Amino acid sequence: MKLIAGLGNPGAEYENTRHNAGFCAVNFLLKKYGIGDKGRAYGAVFVTGMVNKVEVAFIKPMKYMNLSGGPIRDAMDSLEIAPKDLLVIHDDIDIELGRALYKVSGGHAGHNGLRSIMGEIKSRDFHRIRLGVNRPDEGVSVTDHVLDRFSDEEREVFLKSLSKCAEFVENRFLAEELINE
Repeated sequence: MKLIAGLGNPGAEYENTRHNAGFCAVNFLLKKYGIGDKGRAYGAVFVTGMVNKVEVAFIKPMKYMNLSGGPIRDAMDSLEIAPKDLLVIHDDIDIELGRALYKVSGGHAGHNGLRSIMGEIKSRDFHRIRLGVNRPDEGVSVTDHVLDRFSDEEREVFLKSLSKCAEFVENRFLAEELINE
């Protein structure tokens, strides 16, 4: 089994903000693969389904970003999922809006969600999809920028990165599992 975690903050006030890019990506993937989103476990939205013949669990922690590692660790422990079978999808201000980059292992680069996960699972060796949300304009704090909603034009550009995200899931993250069958 593989685990795909989308990072964000719970609550209506954070819907469609840049920091909730990971939640948006998981919602996109669930719809694409015809998997419902009503399951709850581990203090999170949690569902499982089959994607390209691989059993996959999806999790959106219902804790603030800096506490998201706990629910992910709980799911990994319960399902006996190793860090190498975890994919975390998150926002990244150092990447241009509309771009998605795939990475395996590395540091948290100041991202509090990644910092929380690394602290909880005691590993940096997991897969990530970094979704670009741009750096803030001059005079705007990083916090204000990531907690702000996309403009209509920005949202349209951001949504294009979700198709690339699905390609990474299928052709990188899950492809390894299929090769080892």
